[in-house]
Amino acid sequence: MGAGKTTIGRQLATHLNKRFIDADRELELRTGVKVSDIFEIEGEAGFRRREAELIKELTGQTNIVLATGGGAVIHAGSRECLRTRGFVIYLCASVPDLVARLRDDRKRPLLKGQDPRVTLETLLAEREPFYREVADLVVETGRPNVHRLTGVILDALLSMPAKALSTPTQLSERSGETQ
Repeated sequence: MGAGKTTIGRQLATHLNKRFIDADRELELRTGVKVSDIFEIEGEAGFRRREAELIKELTGQTNIVLATGGGAVIHAGSRECLRTRGFVIYLCASVPDLVARLRDDRKRPLLKGQDPRVTLETLLAEREPFYREVADLVVETGRPNVHRLTGVILDALLSMPAKALSTPTQLSERSGETQ
């Protein structure tokens, strides 16, 4: 949440001449209601069930860049689809950076009525192992310039064989160097 998945995903899709799909927006188009409404009506479990079905379908497509919601990795089936059907980039951001980015955002269901810092710390602690489990490339975003960060990712993608890494590659946006 707030790491830049949609913004960076759109940029990557444009540069790679692929179609961009934001899983949350796709779910809203298909259901006719906002993600926040699904959360309110069906709870997080209902939303995650719908999200997992959608990810299973979308990861079967080709020539796309897919931005999933930050909690998509909670579902084991979604992790498996992501890990085996695509190249996964984890945009890693610190809690202070996320708090700053989401400070004025009122649309995030998981942040409503909560202390954003505590919520983000809790979510990151829960999800971080899953993000790293599925990631082929980890990019620390810091306080990114979108175009520069996209360039760092493109350079990394173009310099590595497709899905041939046995361990994830770590990039720092600040240095642009592989770790």
